[in-house]
Amino acid sequence: MENMSEPTELVLKSVNQLFKHRFFVPAYQRGYRWTETQVKQLLNDIWQFSKRSERCERSESEGEFYCLQPVVVARNGDKWEVIDGQQRITTIYLILKNMEELIRIAFPNFSFQPPVYETRPGSEDFLENVKSKTEEESNQNVDYWHFWKAYNTINEWFKDKDKNNNINAIDFLNTLLKYQPEDIEEGSDEGSFDVANNVRVIWYKVNGDETNNNYDIFTRLNIGKIPLTNAELVKALLLQKGNFEEDKATLKQIQIATEWDMIEKSLQEDAFWYFIYNPSNSLKYDNRIEFILDLMKGRTVESEFYHTYNEFQKEFSKDEKRRNKKPDIDNIWLSIKRYFLTFEEWYKDHTLFHYVGYLVECGKPINEIKEAKEGNMEKGILPKSKFEFIEYLKKEISENFVNCNIDELDYQDNKSRNVIRKILLLFNIQTILDSLNTDMRFPFHKYKLEDWDIEHVRSQNDPNDTGKIKNQDEWVDDILSFFVNSADKEEVEKVLKDSDNLGDDIKDICSSLLECKEETDSNKKQIIFDNTYKKVSEYFKESKVPDNINSISNLALLDSKTNRSYGNAFFPIKRKRIIENDKKGIFVPICTRNLFLKYYSKKLGEVMYWNEDDANDYLEAIKEMLGEFLMKETKLESTEA
Repeated sequence: MENMSEPTELVLKSVNQLFKHRFFVPAYQRGYRWTETQVKQLLNDIWQFSKRSERCERSESEGEFYCLQPVVVARNGDKWEVIDGQQRITTIYLILKNMEELIRIAFPNFSFQPPVYETRPGSEDFLENVKSKTEEESNQNVDYWHFWKAYNTINEWFKDKDKNNNINAIDFLNTLLKYQPEDIEEGSDEGSFDVANNVRVIWYKVNGDETNNNYDIFTRLNIGKIPLTNAELVKALLLQKGNFEEDKATLKQIQIATEWDMIEKSLQEDAFWYFIYNPSNSLKYDNRIEFILDLMKGRTVESEFYHTYNEFQKEFSKDEKRRNKKPDIDNIWLSIKRYFLTFEEWYKDHTLFHYVGYLVECGKPINEIKEAKEGNMEKGILPKSKFEFIEYLKKEISENFVNCNIDELDYQDNKSRNVIRKILLLFNIQTILDSLNTDMRFPFHKYKLEDWDIEHVRSQNDPNDTGKIKNQDEWVDDILSFFVNSADKEEVEKVLKDSDNLGDDIKDICSSLLECKEETDSNKKQIIFDNTYKKVSEYFKESKVPDNINSISNLALLDSKTNRSYGNAFFPIKRKRIIENDKKGIFVPICTRNLFLKYYSKKLGEVMYWNEDDANDYLEAIKEMLGEFLMKETKLESTEA
């Protein structure tokens, strides 16, 4: 079926070039199913691009194009079998059919033929004559109906635009069909670098030697409609045999493919990935090397989907066509490797890992950090030594706290809460960095994946307002487990009966907790719970909400599980769980662990309770550790001067 000697091809083709080919839609494809919404979206996108090109100066817009998603094809006799992209190809054909009369005038040498659908032998004739088909004729089968419906949607769209005098049909057609090789006057061939402002598709011809099964590729692309990613396309672009000298092709392909996989493997390690990547990024990645490629080419969430591939493809085209030689694959691949290796170098450096990782978590784009380190001669920015780079990172961290008065930060204020979170995270990181002779590293991946955030050290619940306790049964079980290591009724009763070590106050609390568990009447149960809650809060010395409850002196980084879904737990309950997690080797930020073990408290009288002295000592420890970062704006300005 295929010409097995033909290599894989990955290029951009204008619509003009695309329809020089005939297309065959195999039986494993579903029929044409684009809706009115999808058809209009394509028309609107092309129209908007045509208006933009019209407004731009030639020098600004030369070679700019609107890129459609890939068309994946394989040779099938004298036609191209469409593995992916038949919906787009058919819709473009229907648009061209609608503009056929204008095409004869503006592009007299252009001809186009409809795709052939294997499951609909009459599809070619129906599409060829779709202008004259009636609704009754379209009802012969579901494919014909969708062809007819799409064509009429296109026809009505043009009529509506024409009626409102807001479309120039020739501009639209030029955008759709123009093809202008850079060296057209020299009689260049089809592969020349295109400088027209037009619509293009990513043409991905698969090699039968490598696939042998077009259906496998179709399944890969259409389970959940997973599109070809920028990374896959760039990799295919790099590995094309035509990029290399014949005798070196296989060896170079293996080298690049192996190094590509090694980079991807490194990036798949969460500890490395979440050091350079912030989950708040709107762009998500399965192939994580694509993040590196996106950084190199400046892709943002506003960019078109295949922006990164398009930018790499331009680089290939300039090398191959404008200088009349093969693209410099070694140099292109080396630039990708160097970008990655910079991050790997930072990852392995103890200080850079923590400061860069912190800034990334705070929302600083890592490509901006990279540019600051390596400089930009065009912008007059010189590269930094390691010492200068660390000073730069510290200054960038300090920028988060300009005009910040740590004593006035309030958890209830959204802006303050964001600053508090940054301070507590930095407190943990700087504690690690100040710990001499340690290889401990802050696990950004666990911090980001396990939902750690700022929470109250001492409960902010008012004993007189238990309505905020979301899950009272869970709260009861937690308190019982704290006192007698079990929430089972029989186990608790046995401990209360046999133990002489429990004080009367604890026995009274546990009895009330059991009574609360057993009560079935909701009103009575609530009364018992309210009374029991007051007893427990008094026992834990949290019967009054302190004035500093929402200040940073009463806040720490806690995971949502430790803080529990029923509301803020009492200090001893949190302390118990923190210790249990630490014993099991579960991630606990070092300063959170230190706090609950009372490392910052200067008076060690009551280890199980959190009082005002503990809070003040904790606050002083934060100030002392972060003194160089928590500077006033005036101090920052004098440092710069």
